Amino acid sequence: MKKLWGGRFQKSAEEWVDEFGASIHFDQELVFEDIEGSLAHVSMLAETGILTKEEADQITGGLEALKEKASKGELSFTVAQEDIHLNLEAFLIKEVGAVGGKLHTGRSRNDQVATDMHLYLKKQVKHIIGLIEAFQKAIVEKAEAHVETLAPGYTHLQRAQPISFGHHLMAYFWMLERDKERFQEGLKRTDVSPLGAGALAGTTFPIDRKVSAELLGFSGVYANSMDAVSDRDFILEFLSASSILMMHMSRLAEEMILWSSQEFQFIEMDDAFSTGSSIMPQKKNPDMAELIRGKTGRVYGHLFGLLTVLKGLPLAYNKDMQEDKEGMFDTVHTIIGSLKIFAGMVETMKVKVDRLEEAVHNDFSNATELADYLASKGIPFREAHEIVGKLVLHCIQSQCYLADLPLEELKAASEIIEEDIYQVLSPFEAVKRRKSLGGTGFEQVQLQISAARNLLNGKQPSKE
Repeated sequence: MKKLWGGRFQKSAEEWVDEFGASIHFDQELVFEDIEGSLAHVSMLAETGILTKEEADQITGGLEALKEKASKGELSFTVAQEDIHLNLEAFLIKEVGAVGGKLHTGRSRNDQVATDMHLYLKKQVKHIIGLIEAFQKAIVEKAEAHVETLAPGYTHLQRAQPISFGHHLMAYFWMLERDKERFQEGLKRTDVSPLGAGALAGTTFPIDRKVSAELLGFSGVYANSMDAVSDRDFILEFLSASSILMMHMSRLAEEMILWSSQEFQFIEMDDAFSTGSSIMPQKKNPDMAELIRGKTGRVYGHLFGLLTVLKGLPLAYNKDMQEDKEGMFDTVHTIIGSLKIFAGMVETMKVKVDRLEEAVHNDFSNATELADYLASKGIPFREAHEIVGKLVLHCIQSQCYLADLPLEELKAASEIIEEDIYQVLSPFEAVKRRKSLGGTGFEQVQLQISAARNLLNGKQPSKE
């Protein structure tokens, strides 16, 4: 098949070489963005008088016909035409005749593909932000239902202090809020048009880049034509934000995997997000959480891959940059799938309140309460810490817990301990009393939830 760029060449590449160099097997995902960019370009060419109205109308009609065929899956792309741009141009010429060849006036595949990716990511990131918010809503709903559900808090995966289970969940709401802000911030750099930059140097045709940018809904245009065609920072930012988001989801996935195990039994995952074993009939595996945890490395790989592709490239466009798309597409699909799965997992998970209650009563996570109690009565905290540490050791040796010790034994450790210590050692009271801003106290958790709901409803947080 004759190449659309083949005038200068006397020899054609072998089929396997064409296959290696082609991108159509993945960049066909940009079919609608490519047509959208072409519609804006031809409109601009007519407005500036570069094409006649009749020529522009013919080309526009042909592009609309291709759009309709693409939506019905009626376009068969070929490796011989390399990429989505040349495939569509060949289809257009077949549709409207030689006039279709005028569409490429004043542009290059270099600015064309960059425009396609800007359009694609702009649309996908907005969709992802909506999915993050849906996930956040699921977290808020579950957290609000468990504000006064007690749970062990951990550091080093060792029991630390009792907390509100709702407080634990809300920590992920705020992680996701930062993720959302990163995607929103990245949109600023995505919302810029490279169209009209040409191959690298602009064009001699009297185009109006601002017209095509406005038609495509971009807020501005690149100031430098070389930067316009060689910039992939906006994809790197997307991959970076995606990697951090996946890291956050992986952390929650790990916790849910632990919590649903026989050793913890804090939650039960819904059947819809679990699988069984082909050999062990009793198994209920948290496969969806495990998959999200595993796919995190896949997204990291796409970020490092593109950083490596770009690190030594001279300006402006190089064929290496064809490697920017597969990782971007895969990350978009991975992020969207993971967010949908996670919102469902959180919404449907059963929290085993009685098991959590039992867990916080059968440990030493209230030891800090006793140390704080002593410190509040004038004993230096470091001294109070030692007193309580010795009491914990005594309990371990006696196979009991701090609240099980008779008052006489407690007073033997420090005379200032009174009967009210048993209320202080109550896990419920320990959590309730932690009223410092952002703490696990029930009032503070409710304030967090109210602030979260305001953010999800588009209200700005109070600065008080």
